[in-house]
Amino acid sequence: MRPVITAQDVPAAGELRVAVGAIVTPSAREVAAARGVRIVEVPDDQLSALAPPDRTIAIGSDHGGFRLKEELKLFLTAQGLAIRDVGVPDEKPADYPDIAHAAANVVSSGAATRGVIIDGAGIGSCMAANKVPGIRAALCYDKASAKNAREHNDSNVLTLGARLLTPGQAEDVLRTWLETPFAGGRHQARVRKIMDIEQQYSRKATS
Repeated sequence: MRPVITAQDVPAAGELRVAVGAIVTPSAREVAAARGVRIVEVPDDQLSALAPPDRTIAIGSDHGGFRLKEELKLFLTAQGLAIRDVGVPDEKPADYPDIAHAAANVVSSGAATRGVIIDGAGIGSCMAANKVPGIRAALCYDKASAKNAREHNDSNVLTLGARLLTPGQAEDVLRTWLETPFAGGRHQARVRKIMDIEQQYSRKATS
């Protein structure tokens, strides 16, 4: 499915970069023309590279999560997010720690502020991602857990179990996770303590 660009996606001025093959509605073209906005088609990988980190999301899966990954990519594109797909490209057997590490690294590096990792149960990917400095990965299985992971824990990586959720359920979880802001306040001190634990062991490893 190709992404659809509507009038709401057109900025007030400058350029509108869209993926090659994207559907630009007639109303979007009219608004762009009226505002003097040039519509530029770029390859998906370049579009991701141009997007700011807060509009970029890293995503990856092992073979068990491949199909769900591809479905969720359509949802994320429809939300106007640039996607950094770290694999896998097909359903050939793959090791989830490798994919979790790659996706978490994109977030840890600052290239994306959020990441999504999918395997059969979501548990192993969560464990692996949380070994990467700066990552607070949360395995979520319903909207309540997704809301809590963001509101209380400031989760920056979401892991999902493709064998445990239908595509519709996974989309609901992902939508809730994306839309829920971190509450801060009393939760900020607790998240800081989580990161302090990480720093404590990082210092031991380098001493």
